Amino acid sequence: MAGDDAHLIMWLEKYRPSTFDEVLSQKDIISTILRFINSHNLPHMLFYGPPGTGKTSTILACAKYMYGNNFRSMVLELNASDDRGIDVVRNEIKDFCSTQRIFATGVKLVILDEADAMTSAAQMALRRIMEKYTSSTRFCLICNYANKIIPALQSRCTRFRFGPLKNEDILQRLEEIAVKEGVPFEKEALDAIIELSQGDMRSCINILQSTFLSSGKVTCSTVYENTGNPSPEELEQIMHWLDEEDDFVSCYEKVNQMKTERGFALTDILREIHKRILTRNMAVRAKTYLLEKFAEIEHHLAFGCSEKLQLCSLIGAFQIMKALEVLDAQVGS
Repeated sequence: MAGDDAHLIMWLEKYRPSTFDEVLSQKDIISTILRFINSHNLPHMLFYGPPGTGKTSTILACAKYMYGNNFRSMVLELNASDDRGIDVVRNEIKDFCSTQRIFATGVKLVILDEADAMTSAAQMALRRIMEKYTSSTRFCLICNYANKIIPALQSRCTRFRFGPLKNEDILQRLEEIAVKEGVPFEKEALDAIIELSQGDMRSCINILQSTFLSSGKVTCSTVYENTGNPSPEELEQIMHWLDEEDDFVSCYEKVNQMKTERGFALTDILREIHKRILTRNMAVRAKTYLLEKFAEIEHHLAFGCSEKLQLCSLIGAFQIMKALEVLDAQVGS
């Protein structure tokens, strides 16, 4: 890209790992894959795990290591923007596998990103192609949830689970990017980004860039403002209302007013409250009841239920929890 357009590149792509050494926190997986490559015995592979943990970057680094300048002719990459119906499997993938390469040697590689979005019929067709062209082609399936890949495909692949990245690795990479891009930042703000992203490196870099572009600096306050997440101080205020406010209507009005004015999503509030309840010293029965209600509310929110009704359910859960604690104290005495 021309130098004048360099500033238009998203940092996510600008700092995407291109070699094994640049991939964070997945050293065991990388060392295993390197042994397969160096022994000329690469199997079909299934990469699964949370988003932003290096699955696509790892297989692309693997392909570049294997093929070098022949990368384009030896690799077929299909991602989320492509149609992964049965016609693509029967035509595009089959044609790629059956075509001979004149100036390149070794097995070819088919990368199917977000393979869990493929239809069952397409996955069944893919199973047969994997068998037929196993002498000349290797497949790498990438997904977030391995259970959405049919067992017949799973059994043909060596499975690699990519776990969330280590916080210290993410912090080091964020600091490197911030220094290179001239971003004024607070270390506490980078910790807040890591906490909000939950091990997703892609999300971390996006938050860092969007916060810098909108505010000109990366501080704790600008991070929470730009992500729309409640700050620790705002969470403490919400927790105070839930714990101390005995009047249901008054508690609902206060929490809902803050939520509306600040544009918070109930899912984000619930996630942070969940963390605090897990570490709180309280009666087992009350804690168990709350966590069970949190699960129900999150399930309802995932299916598009009304946030106002679910907020009522959350406040009601705390009201009942306080009654349970009183009852347990009376029984104990």
